[in-house]
Amino acid sequence: MSVPQNDKVIPFEALPLDPSGPRGNAWGRFGQNDQLGTLNLLTPEVIVEAAKEIRTGIRISLDWPLSMPSYPSFDRNPFKQELVLRNPNCIYDDILSFNSQGSTQWDGFRHYANQKMRRFYNGHTTEEIENSDVIGLHIVAEHGGMTGRGVLLDFADWAESNAVSISALESQAITLDSLKQVVKDHQLEFRKGDILFIRSGFTAAYNKLNDQQRRDLPNRSTPDFIGVEATEGMVRWLWDHQFAAVAGDAPSFERAPIRGSHADPNFNLHEWVLAGWGTPIGEMFDLEKLSQHCKDTGRYSFFLSSMPLKVIGGVASPPNAFAIF
Repeated sequence: MSVPQNDKVIPFEALPLDPSGPRGNAWGRFGQNDQLGTLNLLTPEVIVEAAKEIRTGIRISLDWPLSMPSYPSFDRNPFKQELVLRNPNCIYDDILSFNSQGSTQWDGFRHYANQKMRRFYNGHTTEEIENSDVIGLHIVAEHGGMTGRGVLLDFADWAESNAVSISALESQAITLDSLKQVVKDHQLEFRKGDILFIRSGFTAAYNKLNDQQRRDLPNRSTPDFIGVEATEGMVRWLWDHQFAAVAGDAPSFERAPIRGSHADPNFNLHEWVLAGWGTPIGEMFDLEKLSQHCKDTGRYSFFLSSMPLKVIGGVASPPNAFAIF
């Protein structure tokens, strides 16, 4: 991946770049035919610098099993595996069926449009999505996946250490002020092109549920989950740091439901970040082992290797992600 040489810091106030598009868009920043969005920030130079994070060779998987959660929310079908014995030989195949957003996932640019304009990243329409492979996640795979410097903001651990009450299975906001305090307490410094991870403790909370509680969770009247606040301040902060991608461990990166009295309707993060800027959003990453390793070593940055499935025109994909220290 390579960014145009004339790419420079664009102040938030300069948005939108395309006046025909929605508020805050950065359409055309990397060219009218761009299909990588802010992944363009993962230049060879950025990746070489990120590789310096590898010191011990310790690798930590960031994917939850495809079968988790057992009963997905948002009316998505659960994972199915069919084991096939190839008689008369003693050979097995398995056939997998799953929604690409049922478990750990990268949301690609075909997933979420600006809802009012019904236009996706760089202005693409539903007709283009359905009749071509434009802005599919396979483009990311063809360019070597997502490799770069990952940074963990362990909000859940910070909240526990500071007696801040949180409930990952309820609609609760991770505030910008809290995240700034995590950054300060862990003495973190971001770099342009970093890949941001925020731990809320969702997967840990889900793992403690019994089967009936897991069945009941997606059947609630509203999909209530913890996530970052949807505010102008959060949008500005994300833009100012120029992340290549952002991710969390909850079913929605922002507080769910993503619309309601708790969310500023002018700053829906899926619209701004995914459709507006071309910044991939990750959800339901398993950050528990990563959290413990970061806490034990005092290192909250690492080298990230993530390879989405090479499905032509893919909307979303399991990340196949590892943190390497």
